Amino acid sequence: MSDRTPDRTSLTDRLDAGPVICAEGFLFELERRGYLTAGEFVPEVALEYPEALRALHVDYQRAGSDIVEAFTYNGHREKMRVIGKEDLLEPLNRAALQIAREVADAHPGNLMAGNISNSNIWDPADPQRQREVRDMFSEMVGWAVEGGADLIIGETFYYAGEALAALEIAKSSGLPVVLTIAPMAQNEMTDGVGIVETCQRLEQGGADVVGMNCFRGPRTMLPWLREIRAAVSCHVGALPIPYRTTDAEPTFFNLSDPGADVPAPHGRTFPTALDPLYANRYEVGAFAHQAAELGINYLGVCCGASPMLIRQVAEAVGRTTEASRFSEKMQNHFMYGDNERLPEHIVALGDRA
Repeated sequence: MSDRTPDRTSLTDRLDAGPVICAEGFLFELERRGYLTAGEFVPEVALEYPEALRALHVDYQRAGSDIVEAFTYNGHREKMRVIGKEDLLEPLNRAALQIAREVADAHPGNLMAGNISNSNIWDPADPQRQREVRDMFSEMVGWAVEGGADLIIGETFYYAGEALAALEIAKSSGLPVVLTIAPMAQNEMTDGVGIVETCQRLEQGGADVVGMNCFRGPRTMLPWLREIRAAVSCHVGALPIPYRTTDAEPTFFNLSDPGADVPAPHGRTFPTALDPLYANRYEVGAFAHQAAELGINYLGVCCGASPMLIRQVAEAVGRTTEASRFSEKMQNHFMYGDNERLPEHIVALGDRA
């Protein structure tokens, strides 16, 4: 148990006062950096390369994230069984929580979050499977409490029943709870419950923040967020993927890329060939600004996030971050700029470059 003396303002008080930024997307970013296996997406990095994980936390923190979320996504018992490393479950969780706690403590005012997420084995028709999932959540929440978490984040649930079970267990910790869902392309939860109705049930169950994360990019998440914000009284969370999902392809699981000369060998752009479908920083910033105008104060980016995009979200809602000193200054660019030292004949090349 941490012996720290909590002096941070609570999550809900912070949200009442204005935007709170939470960086997610550790899986994709650490895979891109060469510390995690695509497909498996298990956060062994917490044990194998702790300094790489710490560095990403710090990068997100400098970019404006107020919440240091322990990287335990997919760090549950079932996932560890799939890769034959169940014995590493508890050490992995405790290591991830310790790293997140240390990073948060180094920046006064930051909050540290424990994390639980979709189990991928929830079955609405199988009580035994449901018990297994609840047990997995219980042990992870227990470790998070012992690791000094300030809140619990439950995320990426596509079954309403699993989301509600996660909420119940997270609430038992006595900590604030953020619970965000990730409906797939059928525009309802996989067990048939409506998206907005699920968020209403989560609010009624005591979630401090409800909303959406992952699966959907800005274009296909924002309309649902507008409905959710109108239907609940609690705070709302908005953490899209930074990819150009459309009405025809509302999630990144089946985004097409007909222009690819060499398609992914597994037949889908998700998860390793999404690069050409990336949303630019201005699109992500515009999403954050629009969400904030709706009264949504819990903001971030999920799979595909980078520190630059987290900075863009923070700046879009009026924040200046440590990393903002490196925000673009195109006035000094040799081709686009207007700095008096830039030769006119070089700047003119921009029209025909």
